[in-house]
Amino acid sequence: MATFFGEVVVAPSRAGLDEEEEAREETPEDREIRREIEKKRYGQCCSGEIDVLWTWKSGGCAEEPLVCSRFIVAIGRNAAAFLSSFILDSVCWEVVGVVKLWNEWCRTSSTTNVLPTDSFCLFYRLISDPTVLLCQCSCYVAEDQQFQWLEKVFGSMQKKGLQVTILSTCPVADYKTQESTLTLASPFLKALKTKEFQDPVCCPLLEQPNIVRDLPAA
Repeated sequence: MATFFGEVVVAPSRAGLDEEEEAREETPEDREIRREIEKKRYGQCCSGEIDVLWTWKSGGCAEEPLVCSRFIVAIGRNAAAFLSSFILDSVCWEVVGVVKLWNEWCRTSSTTNVLPTDSFCLFYRLISDPTVLLCQCSCYVAEDQQFQWLEKVFGSMQKKGLQVTILSTCPVADYKTQESTLTLASPFLKALKTKEFQDPVCCPLLEQPNIVRDLPAA
């Protein structure tokens, strides 16, 4: 339970449910549709639904976790475009990894080379400080793929001393407020934070009853 509104909390996940419990809640038609979708996804990705490829590892050893102090993730086309325009538009960054996945709305290339044209989810590192990483994720990550995306991406990183910043957007029409959304200055910025984050927040906190959904919430 959150100790205050705006705190990021871990919500219950269906990822840990066994097949028997899940099957009791599905109709035969639902199971058939799910099997067909899984068959297509696994048929496109030889190593599973999601694959994370790195061209750089700290210390040069693929088994060691990445030493990362700051990890900035831009999720969605608008947030990814913001990174491209205001942060990545310089020679200070280099591509160091990629996430490959396949679903009904996103089909990345099957090649093993890490190139910007191969994926819609790329990792960059700051050349002057290799512990600072960016992730530009403009592709759709399906609901049943989000847990695996988080597990594989953050499973490659050292957790101690890691500060994670998530950038995402939503339509102004979805913003819940007592005043008319027609009078709001658009775009505007709101924040959510965990209780461990002690630095000053650069913008007002998100008010009730607004929430964050999908991969940013995960």
